[in-house]
Amino acid sequence: MTFSLQSEAFTHNGEIPKKYTCEGQDASPPLHWQAIPDGTKSLALIVDDPDAPDPRAPKMTWVHWVLYNLPPEANRLSEAVGNAAGSAQLPARTKEGSNDWGRTGYGGPCPPIGRHRYFHKLYALDIVLEDMDEPDKDALETAMEGHVIAKAELMGTYLKGD
Repeated sequence: MTFSLQSEAFTHNGEIPKKYTCEGQDASPPLHWQAIPDGTKSLALIVDDPDAPDPRAPKMTWVHWVLYNLPPEANRLSEAVGNAAGSAQLPARTKEGSNDWGRTGYGGPCPPIGRHRYFHKLYALDIVLEDMDEPDKDALETAMEGHVIAKAELMGTYLKGD
């Protein structure tokens, strides 16, 4: 079995349901993973959109969610975890980073034009990271350098108004 990331809400390369977007409840989708590699001390999750603002002429990668220090014994994130839309709690000791809305928590797909891709990337790390006080994606990736054992990815798409 290989390290993998899935969701009950959508399949890899599938459409993200409206519920998990700015046009719905803006709730984080349920995620689960399996086959965490030996030696994993913590996990990190980054959700981003490399198609911003227009998939025909992308200019930036928009960051939707940043989590780190998820415990390796956790194997899932419940729906609507870690944001105002839900009451589910993040796993113990999990830390949040800031997204491109300048806040912590999940911010769902809300593409201004065209169908965008949303990459949910889960990293198995050989360390527990220091508390970085709500790091952005770049700071987290810098802290993870040299410590990534494995990466699992789930990609979904969304077209606003569809």
